[in-house]
Formats: sequence, structure tokens, C-alpha cells
Amino acid sequence: MIETPYLLFLGDAPDPLAAKVAQGIKDWRPENAVGQYRMEGCKADLGLEDMDLAAARAAGAKTLVIGVANRGGVISKAWKKVLVTALEEGFDLASGLHNLLRDEPDLVAVAKATGRALHDVRVPEVKYPIADGKTRTGKRVLGVGTDCSVGKMYTGLAIDAEMRARGMKSSFRATGQTGILITGDGVPLDAVVADFMAGAVEWLTPDNDTDHWDVIEGQGSLFHVSYSGVTLALVHGGQPDALILCHEPTRQHLRGLPDYAVPSLEALRDTALPLARVANPACEVAGVSVNTQHMGEDEARDYCAKVEARMGLPTVDPFRHGAGRLVDALAAI
Repeated sequence: MIETPYLLFLGDAPDPLAAKVAQGIKDWRPENAVGQYRMEGCKADLGLEDMDLAAARAAGAKTLVIGVANRGGVISKAWKKVLVTALEEGFDLASGLHNLLRDEPDLVAVAKATGRALHDVRVPEVKYPIADGKTRTGKRVLGVGTDCSVGKMYTGLAIDAEMRARGMKSSFRATGQTGILITGDGVPLDAVVADFMAGAVEWLTPDNDTDHWDVIEGQGSLFHVSYSGVTLALVHGGQPDALILCHEPTRQHLRGLPDYAVPSLEALRDTALPLARVANPACEVAGVSVNTQHMGEDEARDYCAKVEARMGLPTVDPFRHGAGRLVDALAAI
């Protein structure tokens, strides 16, 4: 178990989106977020108190969580001094990066000498099966996005919270490092060997009560050439009964791919739904989730209204305005 609360390490994050792991913890488990640690040049700010290691320890923090999700998931050399010092000052370390803490000899040596723990949450701990595509009982909903990091996890968490508030049977099924750090369980899907990814999603979302919803955390995008594989594994392994289309309207291009334009919501619908119906012919598109964090209130509501009129689907920012209308649509399925 990873000990809480956390000091969220933002390092030298080049922009706010690079600190999405820390942001997710702060937004969904604020009781676990004591403060933030930012290095010189950091362009992210969670609005938490900036703390050095001593102040965070005095405030009760037990684990330094690497809250940065950089391209390739690497542990920067610039971070090493902070990470080593954190171990020496009594912190455990937790990371969801592809570059594992346990593969860094200096960190392993210091952790052993100080009796501290290294937690790599992006390590599969189960021997997952190959998907068999058999129909499972229960209901499932998956968020699919026009791009990476558009709010698929937030959409799922908001839907799950709303379902639980209504007394519905619901489980949020984490598939990435942030979701696992928030909920404490899940499958680090992009670290699973490709042939077993869809099977891992089947394992994560087993047979359940007929009125139980598995709210599956979305990953990547079918349109993102770097990460489309993990998305398709979720679409087929999840056998969703419903899709929620997720979009961030202020993007100029796909994240990290300046030569690729962001697709339309119509293109997402017309691509994702036929693929979902390969595994579940009854799958429907239930609604649209819009990440309006870079819009003013009036602009956000106007944009959602226009999308709803155009698409004929309930359209909301579930984090800003609530997931009620999305859950209404799901409950009607």
C-alpha cells in the first residue's frame, strides 16, 4: 500500500497538462494532497502550497508522488537530487512512469539504506489472459477521445460519483497510473504486453449484476498514432454498452503531434462506434463530454449547447457542471 498523504512532485513540468497525474490526485483525492514541490522553470501550478521536503514532512506527507507524465515516461536526471534527498528525509517514492524507480540503481541503493519504499504503479502484477470476446453480464461505459488528455478519466470519475450518489451500482475501473493512484487499484494498461491488453480489460471488467455499471477509464485516442493501440484494446476488451465522446475544443493539433489536426466529434463517433460494435453489436453513443477548462462560463455553456444541437446527444462538462445528464442517458440504456 502507498502511504498517504502525498507531496506532489511537479518537477520542471513544461506546461500544466504535463502535471496531469498530480492534478488528478488534487482534484479527486484532495485529502491526500498536502502540497506541491516545483523545481525552477516549472510551468505547472496546482494551486496548492509550495513546500520543500522539510515543510512537507512537518505537514504529515509520507510519500513523494511523481505527478508528471512526460513523453516517454522517463525519470529526468534533473529530478534525481530531489528524489534521493526525499528518500533520505523519510519519504517513500511513488511513480507511474514507464521508467521504473526500481530500475534506477542509485534510488534502489538509497531506498535500501534508509528503509524506504519505491512504488511503481505502472507495473502489471497479474498474468492477464488473451481476450476471448465472450459476452459478460453487467453494463459498461467507456470514454473515447478526439485526443489524449482531453478528460476521459475525469469524465469516468464524474459519472461514477454521480451513479453512486444516486444509489446505482457502479465501479470506476482505472486503466492508467493516475486512476490507479486515485483509486488504489486497476490495470496499468499501456504497460501490458500488446497481445494481452484486451484480455486485461476483460479481466478488469468481469461478469457482474445486470444493473451494475463498470465505468472504464479511457486512454489515448483512436486518432493518435502514438497511442491508438491502447484505445482499441479498451474498445474491444471493454465490450462497452455505451460510449461517451470526449473532446477539448481549444486544441490546435493533437498533443505532441503538430502535423496532425484534431478530428471532429462526428469523425470520432463514426470511427469508434463501428469498432465497439465488433465486440458488442448493441453499443450506443450516449453523450458528449467537453473539457471546457480553458473557456469562460458563458463560452463553455454556449459551446456545449451548440454541440448538443449538432450531435443530438446530451453534452456537458461533467467536472464543471456535473455528470447528471450523462448518467440520465446511461440509465435509459
